[in-house]
Amino acid sequence: MKKLSIVVPCYNEAEALPLFYPAVEKVVQEMTDVEIEYWLVNDGSSDDTLTEMRKLHETDPERVHYVSFSRNFGKEAGLYAGLEAATGDYVVVMDADLQDPPSFLPKMYAELQSGEYDCIGTRRTDRTGEARFKSFLSDQFYKVINRISNTAIVPGARDYRMMTRQMVDAVLSMKEYNRFSKGIFSWVGFKTKYLDYHNVERVAGETDWSTWKLFKYAMDGISDFSQAPLSLAVWLGTTSFIVSLLGLLAVIIRRIVEPSSSVFGWASMVCIILLLGGLQLLCIGVVGKYIGRIYLQVKHRPIYIVKEKK
Repeated sequence: MKKLSIVVPCYNEAEALPLFYPAVEKVVQEMTDVEIEYWLVNDGSSDDTLTEMRKLHETDPERVHYVSFSRNFGKEAGLYAGLEAATGDYVVVMDADLQDPPSFLPKMYAELQSGEYDCIGTRRTDRTGEARFKSFLSDQFYKVINRISNTAIVPGARDYRMMTRQMVDAVLSMKEYNRFSKGIFSWVGFKTKYLDYHNVERVAGETDWSTWKLFKYAMDGISDFSQAPLSLAVWLGTTSFIVSLLGLLAVIIRRIVEPSSSVFGWASMVCIILLLGGLQLLCIGVVGKYIGRIYLQVKHRPIYIVKEKK
């Protein structure tokens, strides 16, 4: 019998976990042709998430397992840890807040069993219930990254997906410290089918993904899968140099043609200095961002540290 591992990264999901487990169990009990195991990952939660995981493990020690980090390492680390721990022939990644409909599990498994696909993913067709500004930023992110990156990122795609063991091993082979799973899932290739669904609101608790955190996550995705910011820095520097050179020539020519004319005032000079200084700092900052990521990678620090595992 094949085994399906259900990986659930959790951060402050003490209210959602008691609702998540019964909801998923109700669905998987109908999947009689596959063995189920759960891997719950506690990403340094500050509430009773770990306590709820222990309770679920005690209820079903053979199938429910958990990994608890020594501190908060981020969702990407939690997802990676769950994939490493999973032993199934197929692995599905889900959120504990039930925004990922468990009812899709039988269909996802059936599609993979056909052998035509290596991954069955999901994507939201709308963002009902979310702030309009956050939805707008999300839409713009997908437009931008798909223009400047060679790795296609499917708009609205969720981390909720079921993968074959071969694809999971490919994802795990990428040991990069700064991770952007949406890009990694696309980069490794493999044939993927997406199931569309309408947005589902959380069953309990509050999301930890503020607009600022989503923005930083988007910037990580761009720097991980595109060198466009570096190219932009080069073009900005080149353009500012050419404009400054033309401005200097204009001043010299004017002085030669009209010796009695006054040279441009200090205000215009200050503006030019500020413009060039700002462009230089911008370019240095972009380059520094990439160097910083290289610095973190070459340290070879672990992606996460486990404090407790059952």
